[in-house]
Amino acid sequence: MSRHFEQAPGLCEQPDAETQRYVFNHSMMRIKDPARSLDFYTRVLGLRLLRKLDFPEMQFSLYFLGYASDAADIPSDDGERTTWTFSGSGILELTHNWGTEDDADFQYHNGNDKPQGYGHIGIAVPDIYAAAARLEKLGADFVKRPDDGKMKGIAFIRDPDGYWIEILQPNMLTALSRKAT
Repeated sequence: MSRHFEQAPGLCEQPDAETQRYVFNHSMMRIKDPARSLDFYTRVLGLRLLRKLDFPEMQFSLYFLGYASDAADIPSDDGERTTWTFSGSGILELTHNWGTEDDADFQYHNGNDKPQGYGHIGIAVPDIYAAAARLEKLGADFVKRPDDGKMKGIAFIRDPDGYWIEILQPNMLTALSRKAT
């Protein structure tokens, strides 16, 4: 019996035992202006800043954000919170190289323009239509609204750097996945 739930070329059936306790911890995106990006991710999407690390000698800062259900679970000690942050899963790391915010022409490639590469991050919400209405009210930059195009029930918005964020309602994807097979 396969350890996977689906079949696809290239799947490994016998991973090294050492990988059994590995955790997908975070994904990193570079940002131009931390004030704009932190406002977007904390106010618009509701993420919490879990840890900020500054590296003055290399002139960059790291911002680790996530959805932590209970602040009491997050250690207040900086060292313990760093370990806690790097032990969890589903963390977003925003990297700011100092000075980019002062360059009006500076921008990062969003991965969706040509040539395509990186695509998006995904945020699950309990009600896609309520979330889309709230995002609309907050002035979110929509790429796709829930009922646009062929894939109904999912939305895409852009963050201040143009990165795409998929907004999805998990139980609505069941019907979509049945159409895909």
